[in-house]
Amino acid sequence: MADAAVRAATLTDAAAMAAVQLDVWRTAYAAFLPPEVVDSLDLSATTEAWAQAIGSDGDAHLLVATEGVEVTGFAAGTGAEVATLLVAPRWGRRGHGGRLLGTVAHLLRQGGAERAQVWVADADEASLRFFPRHGWHLDGTVRTSQHGAHVLRELRLTGSTDVHWR
Repeated sequence: MADAAVRAATLTDAAAMAAVQLDVWRTAYAAFLPPEVVDSLDLSATTEAWAQAIGSDGDAHLLVATEGVEVTGFAAGTGAEVATLLVAPRWGRRGHGGRLLGTVAHLLRQGGAERAQVWVADADEASLRFFPRHGWHLDGTVRTSQHGAHVLRELRLTGSTDVHWR
């Protein structure tokens, strides 16, 4: 494996982050996202959204995982929440997700959060296996959102921000 790392996202990462998001949403998430959401995914608009997030003065931590020069995944965290953590399917099972979670959790801990949460679609089996391997567990809280005729059911996992990763 080439050098793997996690670093703060820069404006030049926005297109790669968008590509990872669309790849994950069109493959792994297509089974539980509404078809109209998947069909409406646009690389240019998603790139612009990530560029705005990276360029904002908000309190979110935006990180990218890299292997060599390739962006393999990304994470966003704010307050006491991991808002997103995605790794492109072709880069899975190489430790990128663990490094992203460990780094974003560390940053949330530096901000004062001893525990944090993440919301995961109830059909996202990969994420529901990933987070418990890092000490994050379901706490019984469920939320739903309506997207046209489709209802997305998400489960909350919580865990310590003192995450150890390799």
